[in-house]
Amino acid sequence: MEQTMNDSGWRGSPDVWLGAAYESLLEAGVDAVKIQPLAKKLNLSRTSFYWFFKDREELLDALVSRWREKNTGNLVKQAGAYAETVAEAMLNVFDCWLNRELFDSQFEFAVRSWALQSPEILAEVQSADQQRLEALSRMFLRFGYDEPHADVRARTIYLVQIGYISMQTTEDISVRMKRIPEYVEIFTGQAPEQRELDRFFARHGYSG
Repeated sequence: MEQTMNDSGWRGSPDVWLGAAYESLLEAGVDAVKIQPLAKKLNLSRTSFYWFFKDREELLDALVSRWREKNTGNLVKQAGAYAETVAEAMLNVFDCWLNRELFDSQFEFAVRSWALQSPEILAEVQSADQQRLEALSRMFLRFGYDEPHADVRARTIYLVQIGYISMQTTEDISVRMKRIPEYVEIFTGQAPEQRELDRFFARHGYSG
C-alpha cells in the first residue's frame, strides 16, 4: 500500500503498523501489541495509527488474517499441489516446514500461545487445524487411500509438526534433510524416489 504523507511527516502505512505488530507479537506476545509502544517503536505519533486502523482490535484482526492466509492458506495449497506420487505430494507439504515464506513457525507458535488466553483466538486455531487436517486427508484420498487411513496419516503428519513448533525444536538443516526420506516413508508408506528428493533438496538449496 502507498505510504501516507502529510505536513507533519510520515504516518506510516497499514503494512508498516502491521509489521511492527507482528514483530511485537513474536517477541513478547499479544500483550505487547499496543498502540503506544508500536508508535514509539516506529517513531510515529499515536494518532498516525488511526489513519489506518479503527482501534487495537482491528489491528489484532489483521494479524489473525495474515496468519490465516499465510500458514493455513499455503499449507492447504501445498497439500493440493500437483504430484505424480504420494511421496512427491508429501515433499510438497514439507516445503512448508522449510520455507518461512510458505509457513511461519514462529508466527504459528505466537498465535497458539495467544489462544491460551483468548477463546476467540482458540476458535480460530481450532478452525485452522481442521482445515489443514482436511487438506492433508484429501491429499491421501487423491492417491487411493481409504478414509480411515487418510485421516490417521494426516493427523500423524500434522501433530508431529505442531509438536515441533510447540516444543520450539531446533534442528540442524543437514540433520533434518537426512531425516526427510524416512519421514516420507513413515507418513505415506512409500519411499521417495531419488529424483523426487533431488528436486526437493534443490529447491531448498541443499546439496547433501
